Parts: sequence; C-alpha cells; structure tokens
Amino acid sequence: MKTLYLMRHAKSSWDLGNVSDRDRPLNDRGRRDAPFMAQQLLAREISQPDLIISSPAVRALSTATLVARELEYDPSKILVEDDLYNTEREEYLAVISRIKPSMEEVLLVAHNNTITDVANFLSPQFVPELPTAGIVCLHFDTLSWKNLERDSAEFGFFDFPKNYDL
Repeated sequence: MKTLYLMRHAKSSWDLGNVSDRDRPLNDRGRRDAPFMAQQLLAREISQPDLIISSPAVRALSTATLVARELEYDPSKILVEDDLYNTEREEYLAVISRIKPSMEEVLLVAHNNTITDVANFLSPQFVPELPTAGIVCLHFDTLSWKNLERDSAEFGFFDFPKNYDL
C-alpha cells in the first residue's frame, strides 16, 4: 500500500514586485497555514512521511520545510525536483514514478493547476481546485510507484485551511 499526499504550496506574497515567480516567498497567511495543515495531518494520526518532495520554487520549498518541521521530518532530507516547477501532469507523474518502492508515504508539495490535475487524474473522485495549503490524500494498492494509472487511487481525504476557523 502506498499513500500520496498532494499539497499545493501555501499562500505566497505578491508584494515584492521585482522578484521572479520562482523566488516569491510565503506571506504571513502562508507561514501560518503550512504548519497548521501539518498539524491537521498529525490530528489524523499521520506522523512522518517517508519522503517529502518539493518544487524548487521558494513558496513551495518553504511550505515543505514548515510542514516537515511540524511532522519532525528533517528539512534537509526534502527532495527538490525541478520537474515540479512550471510543468504539466506528465512531469509530475514521472517524478512520482521514480520514488523508491521502499517509500510508503510520500508528501509532494507543488503548484496549481498541475497538482489539481494530477489529483483528478489519479483519483476516482473529483477533486475541486486545490486552494493554497490544500492537501489531497490518495491510497494505492501497489508495491511500486511506477504502477500508478488513471483512477487507480482510493480517495483518502481533501482538506484545506478554510475548513477551519483560523
């Protein structure tokens, strides 16, 4: 059994007009929501993933780092994948297919619209557009990450910060 958590990066700042898209940081809400959503994972008795993979964009990697700290996952072990920035579903699926079979629970932090597209490709249940810091949990009855196909997941949950009074 494999479990994949697809997380959209937390809310980023648009205040720095001269910063490239890749270098946009999290804003205050993003810095609050990312660890909060990690706490929601803990509340679901999800402890430490075997692997966290992140886009190299500052907002995604910052989200992954904040979540990792809450889950007591060493942030220096976050795998940064260039193929998760400004790419399409096929690149995301290729990243997932390269995950070692020994990894049972994986958190992938990246960007919309692609992360929502991947969730809807893999899940038999429709997933609305992932809001910032939103998480979709999918379970797969397989031994290898290479075997994931369209609608091959069992839907776990869809959660996001606005589900709570923050």
